[in-house]
Amino acid sequence: MDLKDLEELIDLFERKKIAELEFERSGVRVRLKKSASPETVGVPFPWPALTPPGSAAGAKGDLDAANGRGNSPPLASTSNVVTVTSPIVGTFYRAPSPEAEPFVQEGDLVEKGQVLCIVEAMKLMNEIEAECAGKILSALVENGNAVEYGEALFHIEPL
Repeated sequence: MDLKDLEELIDLFERKKIAELEFERSGVRVRLKKSASPETVGVPFPWPALTPPGSAAGAKGDLDAANGRGNSPPLASTSNVVTVTSPIVGTFYRAPSPEAEPFVQEGDLVEKGQVLCIVEAMKLMNEIEAECAGKILSALVENGNAVEYGEALFHIEPL
C-alpha cells in the first residue's frame, strides 16, 4: 500500500456516509473513524435587560427569566424526584444538532446512563446522562441557554 492508495482510501471514507472503516493489506492495517461528537454550533446569548441602579428587587428573577429559567412549578412530592444538575458551566443543548430531535421530552421514559442533553464547554460537547431509570417530569432549561455548575437541568421520577 503506497501513499496514493492511502489518499484514495481516505477520500472514499470522507465521501461515503460511513462512521468507521478498517482496511488491511500486505501487513498494513488502516483504521478510520469519524468523530461521534456533534458539530459545534454558535448560538447567540440572550443578554438580560439592564435594570437601573437601586432597583435590585427582582433582579435575580429578571436574569432567570431572560435565560429561560422562569419559576418552575413546585413538584408534588420532591422526596421521590431526582434532579439532574449540570456538572460544568457551559451552553445547554437539548439535541445533538440544530436540526435533530431533542434527546428527551417531558413524559419520556429514560434508562440509567441514557443521554439527556449536551453541555458545551470550551468547544467540548459533554453528554449529560440520566442518573437513574425513570420518567422525565420537567426540562428546566431552554435550548441554547447558559448553565452554571450545579444548576438543575431535569427532574426525573425514578421507576
